[in-house]
Amino acid sequence: MARRFKYLDTLIIAFVVVLMISNLVASKPIAAGPFRFSGAQLLFPITYIFGDIFTEVYGYGASRRAIWAGFLASALLAVMGNLVVALPPGPGWKGQEAFETVFYQVPRVIGASLIAFWAGEFANAFVLAKMKLWTRGRMLWTRTIASTAVGQLVDTFVVVFLVFAGTVPVSEMWLLMANGYIGKVVYEAAATPLTYAAVNGLKRAEGVDVFDENTDFNPFHGDALKSG
Repeated sequence: MARRFKYLDTLIIAFVVVLMISNLVASKPIAAGPFRFSGAQLLFPITYIFGDIFTEVYGYGASRRAIWAGFLASALLAVMGNLVVALPPGPGWKGQEAFETVFYQVPRVIGASLIAFWAGEFANAFVLAKMKLWTRGRMLWTRTIASTAVGQLVDTFVVVFLVFAGTVPVSEMWLLMANGYIGKVVYEAAATPLTYAAVNGLKRAEGVDVFDENTDFNPFHGDALKSG
C-alpha cells in the first residue's frame, strides 16, 4: 500500500494554483526601469521551486504526479478559456475585449507553452533526483540551482522556438531566450534559502527523505496521477 503523506496533496494543489495564476496574468507586460517582463515571470519560476521540493523530499514520483496535474489543468484552462471567448457574449455585456485579453491564446502559443512546461519540469525533476544520488544528499543548493538551470533552459528554448520560429530573426530568438533564461535562474538562486527551509521542514514533518535509487524515470509511468 502506498504511503500517505500529510502535506503532499496540499502542496500539489498549491503548485497547480500558482501555475494557473501565472497563466492568467501572463498577458500583462510589466516595466521595471529598463527591464520588461510578463506577469507570468513573477510567479512561474516558483513552480520550479515546488518541483525541487517535490523531488527532494518525496522523490521523482511525486514530481511526476504534480507535473501531470499541472499540465492537464493548464490544458483545460486554455481550452475552456478559448471556448468561452469564442462563444457570443450576452446582450449589453461590455467586457468581451478585456475577457479576450486575459483568456484568449493563439493555438500555437498554447501548444508551445504546454510542451515547454512539460519538458522543462521533467528535466528539472530528473536532474535533481540524479544529483541527489551523486551527492549522497549533501549540498542541496547545487541540486536546486543545477536542476533549474537545465529545466529552465529546456523550457525557455522550447517555448521561444515553437512560438517564434519562422516569424522573427534567429538573433532575436536567441536574445529572447537569454533574457528569459537568465532571469529565471537568478530567481531560483535567490530563493535558495526559502527552498532550504521548506525542504528541511517537510523532511522533519513527514519523516521522509527519498532517494530515487530504483526509480522508473519514465514520464508516462502508470502511477503518475495516483495519490501517494
